[in-house]
Amino acid sequence: MTRPTLVLLTRPDCGLCTEMLAALHVLGKRVPLPAVTSRDVDADPELSRRYGLKIPVLLLDGDLICSTHLDESALLAALRSLERRHPASPAILD
Repeated sequence: MTRPTLVLLTRPDCGLCTEMLAALHVLGKRVPLPAVTSRDVDADPELSRRYGLKIPVLLLDGDLICSTHLDESALLAALRSLERRHPASPAILD
């Protein structure tokens, strides 16, 4: 299994996007998280159509985890679920 990927869909000058990125940074100091990649939702017509009104959006391996505010419980549960499905892979969460 490849390492999971977190993608934060944002747009320029989005205060909620900045808040979610900061919340991910704080959470990442408490528990190991995959690297977070930010993407401008408006740069991809499909992503803009699907998520444009819900920004910011956090995706884990392409699956919606949360939008507008970080849902730590949902993110950690999704990461643990990945770890259970792929026990032979390097630990996702310690």
